[in-house]
Amino acid sequence: MSTARAWIKTLGLQPHPEGGYFAETYRAAEPIAAAHLPPRFGAARAHSTAIYFLLEAGQFSAFHRIKSDEVWHFYDGGPLDIFDLQPDGKLLVHRLGRDPAHGQRPQAVVPAGHWFASRPAAGTDFALVGCTVAPGFDFADFEMARADRLIADHPAHADLLRSMCRD
Repeated sequence: MSTARAWIKTLGLQPHPEGGYFAETYRAAEPIAAAHLPPRFGAARAHSTAIYFLLEAGQFSAFHRIKSDEVWHFYDGGPLDIFDLQPDGKLLVHRLGRDPAHGQRPQAVVPAGHWFASRPAAGTDFALVGCTVAPGFDFADFEMARADRLIADHPAHADLLRSMCRD
């Protein structure tokens, strides 16, 4: 079943606001009370959430950030590049995949508050991955980047930021 269309159909993936396709597969039933979370959350959150996420060649997940750590897991297709903009301005590129001899890893972590984006590596038809977020994902914790603001703070990465923002 190694085609994007087969996975989209089999997993019931839907268009994702930041690009690509997704389906939420898990949302913990038990919440963490707001009083037990850092103040940045402002309300209760599920203990954890998980999704399937698929990007096809030519698609990208635009730069955004969330208030929780996000663990990425590789499942099928070709390698996926995750661009992780560190608070100090350094850009890390995590390459998800199954070929460690070529710098690929089956998991990567993007810490809470980091701006990040992703796209299939050159020559990749599609990448099927999973994302686990804890405390659980809530769209109230999601912020889409504006290219002009990111470029003002990180001019060394202007070309990449311009190409992977949607504004």
